[in-house]
Amino acid sequence: MSLTTSSSKPTRPVKSASREWLDAILFAVIVATFVRWIFLEAYTIPTGSMEKSLLVGDFLFVSKLHYGPRTPNTPLQLPLNHQTIWGTNVPSYIGAIQIPSYRLPGFTNIQRNDVVVFNYPAEKGHPADQKTNYIKRCIGISGDSLSVVDGQVHLNGKAISNPPKMQEEYFVFSPEFINEKVFAEIDITDYERIDKPNQNGYHIKATSEAVEKLKAFPFVKGSIKIITPPGYIAYKNCFPTDKPDLLWNVDNFGPLWIPKAGAKIKLTKEQVLVYGSTIKDYEHLSNVEIRDSVLYLDGKAQTEYTFTQDYYFMMGDNRHDSEDSRFWGFVPADHVVGKAWLVWMSLDSHAGFLDKIRWRRMFRFID
Repeated sequence: MSLTTSSSKPTRPVKSASREWLDAILFAVIVATFVRWIFLEAYTIPTGSMEKSLLVGDFLFVSKLHYGPRTPNTPLQLPLNHQTIWGTNVPSYIGAIQIPSYRLPGFTNIQRNDVVVFNYPAEKGHPADQKTNYIKRCIGISGDSLSVVDGQVHLNGKAISNPPKMQEEYFVFSPEFINEKVFAEIDITDYERIDKPNQNGYHIKATSEAVEKLKAFPFVKGSIKIITPPGYIAYKNCFPTDKPDLLWNVDNFGPLWIPKAGAKIKLTKEQVLVYGSTIKDYEHLSNVEIRDSVLYLDGKAQTEYTFTQDYYFMMGDNRHDSEDSRFWGFVPADHVVGKAWLVWMSLDSHAGFLDKIRWRRMFRFID
């Protein structure tokens, strides 16, 4: 009689189909959250502040690697959501627990003319990483002295090159009504007919190239660029709002020095009026007050201050239709999200079904 032995390994329990799906979804969320934090995040352009460089309906990839990804201020947040849960007004994060944010190394710093996504600094009621995302062009970096003279930006005393598709305001004289197809042909989308004594024509926002094309038509009798004169406030005060007597406006602004990490300033009353709100709101000080144009730390009046982080000055390429640093001030380094890198899709909401996709804008690098 022979004896045989058999050995058997314990078998794993078979997962149900629902468990398999749950595991797959959880894995996908973890991977997507990691990619969104470290590498790339998708955004859409909702407003025309960057026309014609970026269009309403553009879908972007924003690189986190260029400037380095940030660790979150709010660790308790629902993945792949921002401010609120999709389709609801329910907050997607718990603000009771907030921690300092740190930036991991990137492979470049913010450069002048970079198109940057950042959290809107002046927004109240949200931690920095949950503030609304804005996109603008970085016009001045930390340490620059910036001014705008008759619509032309100057840095450190020299006029800079304007973005090639920058839009400005013009009045185009034309006694005749211009067919909308003419505007569409030369890519002018923002226009309004004005009929007043000695002022018959169109108020438009357009690139200088488009205006030159429009002036070539025989029914156009000329054009003027609309510039807000120095000392005139068109509709609201510009930054710094604590010192409105400066009378700066969108076309005549500054000069204004942009704070730089490690730079020390004297806190005269004039300087407190210009930089006090920036120090109070963004320098992460626990006990700061401003009274009678004097800055107090822990109850002690300060005569000088050394900035702890870099700041940037952002403007929209659609210069007369952009709420930007000219109105609310500097963007702190810890509010920077990433570099706008690639338009991967673009949809025109006003076009017909067959023309909805702007094919020429797909997979276009942003400059």
